[in-house]
Amino acid sequence: MKCIFDDQTFSFELLRTMGYAPFGGADIGECLTTAYRIEEGNFESWYNEWYKTAERIHALAEESMSRGKRVSARECYLRAHNYYRTAEFFLHGDQNDPRILDTWGKSRSAFRKAIQLFDTPVEEVNIPYEDTFLPGYFYRVDESPRPTLLIHGGFDSTGEELYLEVVASALQRGYNCLTFEGPGQGAVIREQRLPFRHDWEKVVTPMVDYLETRPEVDAKQIAIIGISLGGYLAPRAAAYEHRLAACVANDGLFSNQFGEIGRRFYPGNPQDFDNPAVVEQFISVLMSKHIGVRWAVENGMFTYQAKNIHELIEKTEPITLAGVADKITCPTLVVEAAEDHFFAGQPQMLYDALTCPKTYMRFTAEESAEEHCQFGALLYFNQRMFEWLDETLQVNH
Repeated sequence: MKCIFDDQTFSFELLRTMGYAPFGGADIGECLTTAYRIEEGNFESWYNEWYKTAERIHALAEESMSRGKRVSARECYLRAHNYYRTAEFFLHGDQNDPRILDTWGKSRSAFRKAIQLFDTPVEEVNIPYEDTFLPGYFYRVDESPRPTLLIHGGFDSTGEELYLEVVASALQRGYNCLTFEGPGQGAVIREQRLPFRHDWEKVVTPMVDYLETRPEVDAKQIAIIGISLGGYLAPRAAAYEHRLAACVANDGLFSNQFGEIGRRFYPGNPQDFDNPAVVEQFISVLMSKHIGVRWAVENGMFTYQAKNIHELIEKTEPITLAGVADKITCPTLVVEAAEDHFFAGQPQMLYDALTCPKTYMRFTAEESAEEHCQFGALLYFNQRMFEWLDETLQVNH
């Protein structure tokens, strides 16, 4: 699905930003006029134009707030949050760029101002994790024990973004939600500098421990939803954390080893790819030619805290569900987007490896839902996913 830009990465990220419009996270005209100002393939132009839009909408939020216009302020804060997030997206090539913390910080701040104006209660929570904490948001429908969703993103998402992607739809259907950021994500990588880890159960178990302390949570009906790289992380956690009643992998991901991905594109002798100098040179050339490769490597080095490409490959080597997927016992939904440019073939690999009760859910171009994680068709995706969850958890609304 092409959106203004010929480059696939720019087009997809525009679609992602616009895709939150049904949930109050964007206005289509604001997104389109911003995109038309951007020089294609230019990361600085992307940052500058989205930042201008974010600042303008943020100023409208502050003005509305000063006049006591609660709904207007909430709407503008939500959109500003999303536009700041989008502006920051391509900055990770220089991990010391001060704009990363500044712009992401403004995105989080705008979101936190918005949730203070919500009609349903939202709590900022810090979950104990090893010798530190992980940040999250607990959304509840009311005081009664309810089915609760444990939701996390993947390679590049933020905890705040998850409200627009899943939570808004969940609350309408009577589900409580705990969204959180783990190592490699959001505040945890930007402020605590904790990189991704492959053994995600070590991250999820403290979340389940926390949910079991909440009187609003039905502890027998906790389901986990992992998005994008979370399509690996959530099943990995479910393989070892058996208190989960269901697992959703959107989109399903069996393996995300950068070395394996690089070998697919390498034209020479596969054995040469084991040489760090060869790898560095080959990937560097790919980065100079392909925006998507450049972004993936730069963001990978940022989120895994890798000093070079060879180290990034080593750090992603454990990212596989081989020998793990068959340990999952809870019902699992594996989602596939028909034209996913990130995970082609991966959902089927995960589904085939599962031995638990399992469902395969494919989304197509005919449904306008073929892009990675069904961006551009989130209303339709959430409809189908929640119908599966309702049936699996035996929830009646």
